[in-house]
Amino acid sequence: MTDNLEPVLSRIADALERLAPPRPVTPAFGYARLFRHDPTTGAFHPAPDYPLPLAALVGVERQKERFVENLERFAKGLPCNHALLWGVRGTGKSSLAKAAFMSVAKHAKDLKLIEVDRDQVTALPVLFDVLRARAERFLVLCDDLSFEEGAAAAKALKSALEGGVSGPPANVLFTATSNRRHLMPRSNGEDRGLIATAEDAEEEVSVSDRFGLWIGFPPMDQPTYLAAVKGYAKRYGLKTDNLERRALQWAQLRGARSGRVAWQFIRDLAGELGKTLPL
Repeated sequence: MTDNLEPVLSRIADALERLAPPRPVTPAFGYARLFRHDPTTGAFHPAPDYPLPLAALVGVERQKERFVENLERFAKGLPCNHALLWGVRGTGKSSLAKAAFMSVAKHAKDLKLIEVDRDQVTALPVLFDVLRARAERFLVLCDDLSFEEGAAAAKALKSALEGGVSGPPANVLFTATSNRRHLMPRSNGEDRGLIATAEDAEEEVSVSDRFGLWIGFPPMDQPTYLAAVKGYAKRYGLKTDNLERRALQWAQLRGARSGRVAWQFIRDLAGELGKTLPL
């Protein structure tokens, strides 16, 4: 009788094993400085160092200074604020966050950056609890954050930043980039009642208030755009006739002037000249 039960019990055990939540993964943060977090497995995947130097970002001097100052305070264990980098697309918000991290991390060996996907915001409270127990200090970065799925993600982010009864983890600094100052989706409230829409909007706006540091990135004017192009060209030794005219023509074709458009022009020029670039 026992022999007949063994195959059945084995299949039940296998099924329970598959249904069980994944075992916690012990992070190995000593192998890199940048990581991507996978909330489905709890794993932290190392990434190569961000190659663009902070000095290469032109036209955002005030933003660089303010963000680096806040990050340096965090690295030293001093009071600081979670940061929201907001403004028009292509102005260098994400690049600034990563380049600033690399600059500060040179002098803060226990500082790590963990990038999380904007669609996984609901997993942030669990992630923060995992990081709370670590000796390292973590800059958690969420690029292009908005609450397309409604108030559930907003509530999860508020919970992570406030930390519940335990309070927020002292070794975690959260930074988000967004094209919108209040993180609200463009489609907010299209298919919902007025009361529910107002409640969701209030929930989402209240998350913005949890960011003590707001850094705006306005549209780039023509002199700043050309300064960015010239700065990149000088840094990477790219020489061509009529650099300004060609850069303006490139921006006109794109219908925008921004740090991203300047970098895309430089990439095209470098390819034309047979030169390599770090990104």
